[in-house]
Amino acid sequence: MTALTRVSFTIEETLYEEMEGLLASSKYKNRSEFIRDLVRERLVRDSWKNNEEAIGTITMVYEHERRELSGKLLHLQHDHHHSILATTHVHLSHTLCAEMLMVRGRAQAIESLANELGRQKGVLHVSVSVSTTGIRLK
Repeated sequence: MTALTRVSFTIEETLYEEMEGLLASSKYKNRSEFIRDLVRERLVRDSWKNNEEAIGTITMVYEHERRELSGKLLHLQHDHHHSILATTHVHLSHTLCAEMLMVRGRAQAIESLANELGRQKGVLHVSVSVSTTGIRLK
């Protein structure tokens, strides 16, 4: 088990009450785990901002019948095969599809791929969900 360190800190009463409200509305059993997750979330955001190696999911919704779009999307994915770990394709309707790409690489490269996919005519929406390889979170 990882060694634990006890800390204390000073916080404005109104901010403390807000924190307690967040804690009460969450499923956390104690403040310590709540605070640990806040710190982890900041570490993930900072690693993304600092262009460190990251993992993420690119989700896109597109019109699958748009002329040559499927081929263009597939070609882009092959161009970035070193970053794409897995894909999932879902049929949303007769004309719309969703595709999720699990990716790993430098944060800016993941963002660049998402932007490139989103620029294709017929792609209606692209979003990136970012995470970390977990190395700094242990």
